[in-house]
Amino acid sequence: MLQKFLSVFSIVLFVSAVLISFYIFFPKYHIAIDDKIKDLLFSFRGELQHEGNVAIIDIDEKSLAQLGQWPWERDILATLINRLTENGAGIIGLDVMFPENDKTSPHRFAEEFNLPNRELFDNHDLTFGEAIANSPTILGYTFEFGEKRAKSQKDTPFIPAIFVENNMPSDSFVLKAEGIILNIPEIQENSYSSGFFNNTPDTSGIVRSVPLVVRYNDEIFPSLSLEMLRVATDTEMVNIDYDEMGVIGVGLNGVYIPTDRYGRLFVNYRGPAKTFQYLSAIDIINGDFKKEDVEGKFLLLGSSAAGLLDIRAIPFDSYFPGVEVHANVIDNVLTGDFIAKPSWIEGADISLIFFVVSISALLFAVVSPLLFIIIFTLFAMAMIYGLYTAFFVYGIALNIFVPFLGLFLTSFLLITVNFFFERQQKKLIKGKFAAKVSPAVMEDLISSGDSSVMIGKEREITVMFSDVRNFTNISESMPNAKTLIEFLNEYMDPMTEIIIKYGGTVDKFIGDAIMAYWNAPTDVKDHQNKAVMATMEQLHTCIPLNEKIKKDPRFTATCEMAKSIGKEPIEIGLGINSGVAVVGEMGSAGRSDYTAIGDPINLGARLESLCKYYNSQCNISNFTKEAIDESKYIFRFLDLVTVKGKTEPIEIWQIHDFQDGFNGNYLFSVTKKRIMEELELYNKAIFLYKEAKFDEALKIFIEVNNWEDKTNKNIYDIYIERCEHYIKNPPEDFNGVFQHTTKG
Repeated sequence: MLQKFLSVFSIVLFVSAVLISFYIFFPKYHIAIDDKIKDLLFSFRGELQHEGNVAIIDIDEKSLAQLGQWPWERDILATLINRLTENGAGIIGLDVMFPENDKTSPHRFAEEFNLPNRELFDNHDLTFGEAIANSPTILGYTFEFGEKRAKSQKDTPFIPAIFVENNMPSDSFVLKAEGIILNIPEIQENSYSSGFFNNTPDTSGIVRSVPLVVRYNDEIFPSLSLEMLRVATDTEMVNIDYDEMGVIGVGLNGVYIPTDRYGRLFVNYRGPAKTFQYLSAIDIINGDFKKEDVEGKFLLLGSSAAGLLDIRAIPFDSYFPGVEVHANVIDNVLTGDFIAKPSWIEGADISLIFFVVSISALLFAVVSPLLFIIIFTLFAMAMIYGLYTAFFVYGIALNIFVPFLGLFLTSFLLITVNFFFERQQKKLIKGKFAAKVSPAVMEDLISSGDSSVMIGKEREITVMFSDVRNFTNISESMPNAKTLIEFLNEYMDPMTEIIIKYGGTVDKFIGDAIMAYWNAPTDVKDHQNKAVMATMEQLHTCIPLNEKIKKDPRFTATCEMAKSIGKEPIEIGLGINSGVAVVGEMGSAGRSDYTAIGDPINLGARLESLCKYYNSQCNISNFTKEAIDESKYIFRFLDLVTVKGKTEPIEIWQIHDFQDGFNGNYLFSVTKKRIMEELELYNKAIFLYKEAKFDEALKIFIEVNNWEDKTNKNIYDIYIERCEHYIKNPPEDFNGVFQHTTKG
């Protein structure tokens, strides 16, 4: 008996030491899993009723359809702000920013063309600024973390409050920004105050905690939601309290907000997207709303439109408007319903791990196997109940995963636990990837037994976006929804087969669009080249596919419609980009998917959307081009640009086709000799353009543009317009970079 208890004591010490070391030294591994478990608790708890004091003014698809793409003219936004102010809005927070002047403002055209009485022309920026000045509006801006970008500004926003840091240790732990991007002065200087709206997801791509304060240039700045609450509580002095482990909380008048050591609030989400009241921006502008919907409320202007890319993943939902994160934060504070990760949480977690290991080892030692199963089950249920109560009743986010890992390790030994997780992992992988990858990749994933494959990680991938042109016309020409689905399936099936054939992973179908990537979840050698090859084969496959569709009586109306506008039934545009993205399981425990997020994904989507602008079928970035065998393809340099939301210029290249065609056929209608003659002249003109020799470049662009058989109808008009502009307005320090201010 003594030997048995000594063995149990040894197991307790060994497992405790291993798990506590694991907890301390390898946090990124257990936190990722623990967060998923907490997501499951959110799903189990369900939605909570909010106070009804927060509403969202939504730049939604309906508003975009009527007012056009974002950004809108500032006089329209001034009307929106004035409408809200006139109807008694409590506080208006803008989850959008305006770092550039309104390029549609009449006074800009008057100045550019030197029109008389220029002072009589409206300045939309000033109009908007005046609306801001006469309203309870808190502006939004953004901080930059990591490497400082070119757009970062020297100024800092004025916050009419004092931030007092009490008992601050040598390392304050508050997040430190490297740069800041503000609104233009005409707007920023007319506001009462402002707050940053950075909502940074964790390594799994989910927004669980949000920073309430950020340090920049040795000053403290509040988030948009905190600043709205500060103004609402009439707080002139904000207290940030510390202990030796970091931040404890943030104090306002009558309100104390517990935070983690970094000054972040763990968001107690009320539910999935659209839990809060949404009011369409166009309805506000048109006055089509009830006064009680805005009177005295916290109002947040933001967007739920997918095209504006302010979509986040949260524990409840993988498709969640970022503006609603701020709404949840405000409601948490108004109700006092907090979930905290206090600075002492690590000590509590370590104590809990030791307690669970000790109790489970003791139970295993003193009871029979059959009774142990019953007691083990009851103990596990008690742990779940206790941790659930601590999480939602007492608002303490104790670590859940590591104590449970200790329970299993101690009770069933490492082999049993490993076997359990291996079976579960294979089932999960098969469920996630069965329709995404080839059978060979599926078998490789299952046989490898890599339990970390679903965990979010950074990985170099090549992403591809494709989109069917004129899809609105196509859908309208269909006699019914069933025929439209059949039409899409005729297109999607061969495209998917080609992607999988070249080792790609089909991420998702977005209506008529396809998103796919290479080199995840498993390694794909030469993934950039395989992505381009798959793309070219898709374009070639559309040719026989269109012939098949033209002969199908189901799609007669669609074919006639396409013919009337000089198009084929199916014409697609594709964008390809390569870079390091975050890939892994994202979403909530009950609603998630294996996917990829990050700047390379956004850039790939924008390259696809720019196909229309440049009249190309396939756009690739220089990041992809540099990694492929350039001798295999016929390229055309399109542009050196900065796309909307980015500061670093990228090169955009068009791929016309394979050098030797596909099965002897080419995508372009002219001979290969003819297109090479065109590209030789075009490349010469591009060289002259980059050297700022606009007169010489213009002559060549005009010459080739007059060809009846040129292979790109838009690109020459683009460069002719630019050359003529620069000839009239010679630039200083010309670097050839063009800035796209829209997403396509």
